[in-house]
This record gives sequence, C-alpha cells and structure tokens, in this order.
Amino acid sequence: MSTLALSRLLGTRVADASGAVMGKVREVALRPQEDASRISGLVIHTSGGDRFLVPSMIQIGPDQQLRSSLPLAEWPESVTLEDFFLLERDLLDQQIIDVNGRKVVRVNDVDLSPEALNGGTGLKISEVDVGLRGAVRRLLKGVLPSDALEILVQKLRPKVIPWEFVDLIETDPARRVKLRIGHERLSQLHPADIADIVEDLAPAEREAVFETLDEEVAAEALEEIAPKLQISIVESLDSDRAADIVEEMDPDAAADLLEQLPRDTSDEILGEMEPEERQEVEELLEHGEKTAAGRMTTEYLAARPETPANQAIDMLRGFEGGVESVATIYLTDADGKLVGSVPLQRIVLASPNTPLSELTAKPLVFVHEHAKQSKVAELMDKYNLYTLAVVDQQQRLRGIITADDVITLLREQS
Repeated sequence: MSTLALSRLLGTRVADASGAVMGKVREVALRPQEDASRISGLVIHTSGGDRFLVPSMIQIGPDQQLRSSLPLAEWPESVTLEDFFLLERDLLDQQIIDVNGRKVVRVNDVDLSPEALNGGTGLKISEVDVGLRGAVRRLLKGVLPSDALEILVQKLRPKVIPWEFVDLIETDPARRVKLRIGHERLSQLHPADIADIVEDLAPAEREAVFETLDEEVAAEALEEIAPKLQISIVESLDSDRAADIVEEMDPDAAADLLEQLPRDTSDEILGEMEPEERQEVEELLEHGEKTAAGRMTTEYLAARPETPANQAIDMLRGFEGGVESVATIYLTDADGKLVGSVPLQRIVLASPNTPLSELTAKPLVFVHEHAKQSKVAELMDKYNLYTLAVVDQQQRLRGIITADDVITLLREQS
C-alpha cells in the first residue's frame, strides 16, 4: 500500500464491523515517549463522542477507506489526550528542525506508511512534506474530488524530509518532559550550524532548544551566536540553567557574555557557578574588554622546560579545554615566567625523551595583558600564530589568545 497523507486521512469516514459509517478521523495520535514514529491510534469523532482506535482495531482498504473490526459499541472512548502528540494540532503548520538540511522549515503535510500490525493496520510517519505538494493538497481539499486532487499533486515535485532527520520544537516545558521531546539529533551538528538554526527561531523556541541541549553542546553553540542574541537567550533561561551552560563556555567567551548582561543577571549566574569556573571568569571580568587580557582564555597548557616530549603528550591527552588551545605548549620557569613555546607538531615528531626546551619556536612571541586588541591581531597575523601568550609586567603567563578569538574580533570590527 502506498503512503497516506495526513491531510487526506483527516476527515476520512470510518465504518464499523457492519460496514456502516460511524464517524470521521479527527486526529492522529503519537506517543513519542514510547515510539518516535509509530502512530498510537486514531481519534474518531462520532455522534456519541470521540473514540480512540488503536492499530489492531483498524483496517485500511486499497482505496484508503477505513474500517474497524469492532462494532461502534466496542470502540474505546477517547478520555484524555494529554500524553499524546497530535499530528494535526502539534505538527501541521508548525516549525521543525531539519537536521540533515541544517535549517528550520514549516510542515505542510505528513506522509504515513501503512503496515500490518497485530491483526490490523498500523501507521508510521515516514516523512514530512515541506513543499508545494502538501500545501496544494490541503488548499484544494474539498474543492476537487480526492482522486482528482491526488492526480494533480503527484505531478508536483515533492519536497520532503525523512522523519529520522526531524527534531520537534516544543515550547511548553511540562510537555517536553512528559513527551520526552529533546534535541538529540540537533546535538550532533556542528555548533556553527546549531547557531544558524537557533537564529532562525522565535524567542520561545530558542529557549526551548537551549533548555534541552546538553550543556556542553549548548555552550559551544552559544559561543557561535551573535552577542545581542546571546544576551536574549541567556536572559530567558533560569539562572541555574544559564550557569550550567556558561560554565562550559571558554572562560574568555563567558566573561565577554557576562559583561554584556545586566549586573544583577550577571551576578546571579556567577553565584550559581562552581567556584573554580567562577574564579576564572571573575578574573577575566576585571580586565577591559578591548585589551589582550580581556580577549584571553585561561585554558592552556604549560610545562617546565625540562619536561620530556612523551610526558607533554600525556598532558595533551588529559587536557579538558578547547581543541583550539592545544596548538602550542608554553614553557614557564619556577616563578611562572614565560620562557618558551613549543608547537604541537614538534612534540609529536620528537623522540619521547627529548626535553621541550630543545623544541622551542623562535622568536618567543607574546603580548602584555594591557595591550590593545589591535596589537593582538597584528602579532598573530605577522607570525601566523594559532595561539598567542598573554603575560603580566613580570612576564608571567596569564593566559592565551586563540585564532578563533581573533576571528571573532575581526568580525566585530567589520
């Protein structure tokens, strides 16, 4: 049997075991917390009230006519639909996330695939229609005979998204929890793609996405979003949830964000953060935003000059900071003074027992913490650096600036 369009199924007459028409399809119900694609049942409107037919009670003929294997008296009443996701109410005309196309689209129709199930006919969502075909089918329903309408729409090029590439957007927190609607598929995308998708959503939908994303994924995506929108998203979240996300951000990005927030909001989020992460961010907040220290991150790798290459590799493996911070290991003496820098590729190619002091790059390039950010861009461009060390007046290492920080800087200035 071919797929059945939701728009065609809705309003279809339903006969009982005797063949007499007893009602029409009012809704199609799904329990995503049990099965994300298989339809749980059909809500049938009858003269005696709504009834709920599960797949084992339903037969769909070749002409797509519906018939129940039971008499009307045995059709279960539709008591409550609170635990169901209803396809017409909750999906048609709603925005969804197409994780394969990395964009937000609006649903015009839903294609359902019939399957034999428990002696009846089950239905599974196969794809959603986001193109002209679904829109025309719904627009002309009741205007043209159903068969003529199907002939017409089949001539239109389909624009569909397989159901497995769809992430639903549910703005009601209680329903999200009850129906277990999350964003596991969205979480697999690159943070920049997630940011692009989020920017296309309405404020309530953005909040819904950030409420369900893993904190680390949410943090990476938030760093890719324009500053004004960052502020809007963070202000929409509870302070404890916002703190969980900000803790996972690079310290410099977190400091930049908190500096833009109202003081009360910033203090509230800082108060919810873990002590170690809070201290890192508070130290960065003390510096001017347009200085080297204001752009630096305190997540970096530093070692003593005598450290052997194999031990440095172990340090790399245990590093929990961002990947962009591991391009260079910095060398410091007993007082924390910067004395050298070693590119990652030299460490990888060196013999295991080679001390890092023999692998240093020349010249040793660094910037003072109070230097203007234009100096940072100049040095990184001149020496083609992936990272740049930031030091205080005694040349003690305070942090590093990464290439992506400079890209962000240049983007802000453009």
